[in-house]
Amino acid sequence: MTTAKSQVYKYQQGFGNTHATEALEGALPVGRNSPQKVPYGLYAEQLSGTAFTAPRADNQRSWLYRIRPSVCHTPFEQTPSPNLVKSFEVGSAGHETECESTPNQLRWSPFPVPTAGGVDFVHGMHTLCGSGNPSTRSGLAIHVYLANTDMHSSAFYSSDGEFLIVPQQGRLDIQTEMGHLLVEPNEIVVIPRGIRYAVRLPDGPSRGYILEVFDQRFELPELGPIGANGLANARDFLYPTAAYEDKDDGDYAIINKYQGQLFSITQPHCPFDVVAWHGNYAPYKYDLRRFCTVNAVSFDHLDPSIFTVLTCRSNTPGVAIADFVIFPPRWMVAENTFRPPYYHRNCMSEFMGLISGSYDAKAEGFLPGGASLHSTMSAHGPDRATFEKASTENPQVPVKLAPDGLAFMFETSHMLALTKWALKKEFPGGKMLQKDYYQCWQGLRKYFDPKNKDGKWGEL
Repeated sequence: MTTAKSQVYKYQQGFGNTHATEALEGALPVGRNSPQKVPYGLYAEQLSGTAFTAPRADNQRSWLYRIRPSVCHTPFEQTPSPNLVKSFEVGSAGHETECESTPNQLRWSPFPVPTAGGVDFVHGMHTLCGSGNPSTRSGLAIHVYLANTDMHSSAFYSSDGEFLIVPQQGRLDIQTEMGHLLVEPNEIVVIPRGIRYAVRLPDGPSRGYILEVFDQRFELPELGPIGANGLANARDFLYPTAAYEDKDDGDYAIINKYQGQLFSITQPHCPFDVVAWHGNYAPYKYDLRRFCTVNAVSFDHLDPSIFTVLTCRSNTPGVAIADFVIFPPRWMVAENTFRPPYYHRNCMSEFMGLISGSYDAKAEGFLPGGASLHSTMSAHGPDRATFEKASTENPQVPVKLAPDGLAFMFETSHMLALTKWALKKEFPGGKMLQKDYYQCWQGLRKYFDPKNKDGKWGEL
């Protein structure tokens, strides 16, 4: 038995809410979590995202009422995972490791989507960089996914961390234990640690980015002097409603990412058999076009922290393990101001991706489906063409920035190690790490003139 298709994409609203949903009326026990007999002959199963004794404000858990408990499966067996890494350790010369360190500014052309063979979401996942270790719940990893086929009779979950997925090409039809989510470019989806899901590609070949945090979870940032409203509003985050499948028609593979490796089990029944659930530990999606941008309306270029959608906080106040930041279409009105991002050296590491359009700090070379990485204290900023245009535009009139574009940033306080795959010069299909990226700054000219205090340049 399968729930009606018309009910598949119904959502519940509210970031971090305690939700309650049932696909069959009366499936949720009333007034208790684990009755002696669950309605409809279901099994009660708790999914804990935090320790039992975590403070109430931080405690994450949901109760699932399913046809069979998750424990009904064969033993785990390791399966090949050549595109992932077990450790972000970087060794000295002569010491072989999976990763390397470099402070160089890096930029990638669009990562090629496979055109031959069947590559699903899990096996099309490639680790680019990261830090720390999932076994000690510290650090993060950044991946890209490059897929061209659906997941069939299988599900995936990560024991290592929470996934924030940013589609760039093609929608993702995601079936989770707790219901269905349809996610398109310009939307994101967050799937907490341990929740099982399958990804199907209704538009064919698909590409996107993943930020996986090993510690803590994603939250809404504090608004401070902004006040009660603005940025991402809690009501716009959507959670699935219960939808179940009752199937005993063959073996289903469940793939687990555990300490950077893949392990697989099989079970004779569909893993998506949750008839009802309640709690605050669940996957959710968010439409980035609903982000209420805050920006300067007088002068100067404000810090990119005003564009933070979600944050994963560290134990140091004001310092994030990871921030998810977007640069959406917006009006630029600041007067007598250099409007593009300023030249900068940052104590954080900045990984940038482009979903569509162009980015205002680079005139060319940074393309949708590609990426860049500016590591801790590595200088970066606009290329020459962007600098000269922005420095001489007169008058500075209001302009709608990137009306058809959307860039994002994974920003982290960690120093990131690069995988050997990320540092390859050539990829299948001829795409490559842009070895000449540094040259976009080499043409910046000297304009200094000790006799020109007013800074009135001639022609640039």
